[in-house]
Amino acid sequence: MHRISLRGGQFRKLVKGEQVSACADRSLNLVILDAAKVSRAYYAGEYDPDSPTGPTCWSADTSAPAPEVRQEDRQSNRCMDCTQNIKGSGSGMSRACRFAQRLAVVLEDDFTNVYQLQIPATSLFGKAQEGKMPMQAYAQYLNYHSTSPISVITECAFDQNSVVPKLFFKAVRPLEESEVSLAMERADSPETKEALLISTPTRGSIFAEVDGFVYDANLK
Repeated sequence: MHRISLRGGQFRKLVKGEQVSACADRSLNLVILDAAKVSRAYYAGEYDPDSPTGPTCWSADTSAPAPEVRQEDRQSNRCMDCTQNIKGSGSGMSRACRFAQRLAVVLEDDFTNVYQLQIPATSLFGKAQEGKMPMQAYAQYLNYHSTSPISVITECAFDQNSVVPKLFFKAVRPLEESEVSLAMERADSPETKEALLISTPTRGSIFAEVDGFVYDANLK
């Protein structure tokens, strides 16, 4: 699978978990082919870079733990009742169980390869700033204008004022007719379906984008 990592506040292209290139710019133009539901992941214990671990409990739909989560690792039968979903259960006033969303995207200059881009909570919720929006606000903006994400080039850019990797989104231009055909073809591909599947990256791995991010409950 191809992935785009946000590690170190830089866009990095990964193939089978190995970095193949890094983008020098703080923004990336892409087409959103499809999006999975917002998911959640909880890591027990302190982060140890010398001993990476996978998430203890996770949910593919923010409603209940995924079937793959072992019974003894489930923090609750429902996410809404979970103690890890309480403000302050994480660092500061954050929640220990973090939100994320997976996107299937192609790059403006490369409609051949489909990438999985995992959006952390800091990039999901909040308000628009100078025309740039977090993902949920951007989706609402496109919907208000009766525009499908797959029909436009979207700029994905790092927030220059954030101490952790945080993304903003904005529409750049509509796709040309030939690009629409390519985008629709890629949206129906097995690679797009694979990109939307929940991954449980080892904490500390190069594409564990949500690791180390603090979810600011005040943004939601």
